[in-house]
Amino acid sequence: MKTALRPVLAGEKGILGNLLEKYTYELSQYDHTLFDSNGLYGYPYLDSYWQEEGRFAYFINAGQNLAGFALINRHPACSRPINWAVAEFFVACPYRRQGIASAAMEQLFRMHKGYWHIQYHPENTAGAAFWQKISKAHADGTIQLLEGDSPYPDGAIPQVLFFKI
Repeated sequence: MKTALRPVLAGEKGILGNLLEKYTYELSQYDHTLFDSNGLYGYPYLDSYWQEEGRFAYFINAGQNLAGFALINRHPACSRPINWAVAEFFVACPYRRQGIASAAMEQLFRMHKGYWHIQYHPENTAGAAFWQKISKAHADGTIQLLEGDSPYPDGAIPQVLFFKI
């Protein structure tokens, strides 16, 4: 199935916000993030993707269908300086294990060259395996596994892959 990235338009912010709710719910099994009194997680940086330079929001399409999103920024997850970081990345369950996430990351790497951080929760073994596989397939040189600076809500220390594309 053809995978394509496209920038999220400001008028589509609500759609991205809806997907972020699903994404945060899924990750809450690892980091124990709690929703608010309205039953929503919210995403404090959502507006920043249309207000600050160096932040990029993309929808991931599988064929004609919306399959997920990628949020890329320049905010390091640890002390190593970077050009790019995967802030958030989500592919919905029906589109997993079809190469869509890998194809999306390959496109992102072609668009955003330089040093990258990819952070994940240590209990998210499926995510860890995916990110390690992707980084090994595309890194130009050594991949370092580091600890993130900001713990998750459950106190776990993030794992951060540092590499160059």
